[in-house]
Amino acid sequence: MTTTDNSNFGADKSFGEKAKEATNAATKEIKAGAQGVAENVAAEAENYAGQAKSAAADEVGGVASALRTAAEEMRSGSPQERTFSQIADGLADASDAMRDKDMGEMVGAVSDFAKRNPMVFLGGAALLGFAATRFAKASSDSQSGYASNTSSHNQNARPAAPTGAVQSPTINRPHEGGNV
Repeated sequence: MTTTDNSNFGADKSFGEKAKEATNAATKEIKAGAQGVAENVAAEAENYAGQAKSAAADEVGGVASALRTAAEEMRSGSPQERTFSQIADGLADASDAMRDKDMGEMVGAVSDFAKRNPMVFLGGAALLGFAATRFAKASSDSQSGYASNTSSHNQNARPAAPTGAVQSPTINRPHEGGNV
């Protein structure tokens, strides 16, 4: 007859439970750490988005102000003055709306507008893309173009021959007899 020693079995069970508890504690700690990192990243992203939104609102407000100034310099009541004033008012309203809404509301509003007016949205997006490209190109040309424009200007300051004319290699000299 064989007897089984159950004393080690109880010790093994408590060791397994301890390992399971340690694993659960480590899992909770890792989850809490990951959640903390995710919250920090989300807060930084929200802060960055807020700064970008504020800068964009300032830029739109600046364009509205420039258009309003241009409208004031035009003849009062002219179609151009009215158009510039309307655009300036619309941009000022858009700037205020950008400041007052959070990013989620703005994305939702743009999405709703795109669903209601897809052709207008696509046309506006294309125009905005063209304008941004022209602005970026003009900015890069004005920054790097000054030195190259001055050097190319000096090289081309005097053409080799006038357009449509032929230069003569001969030089007019007075005759040796003194009569010219």
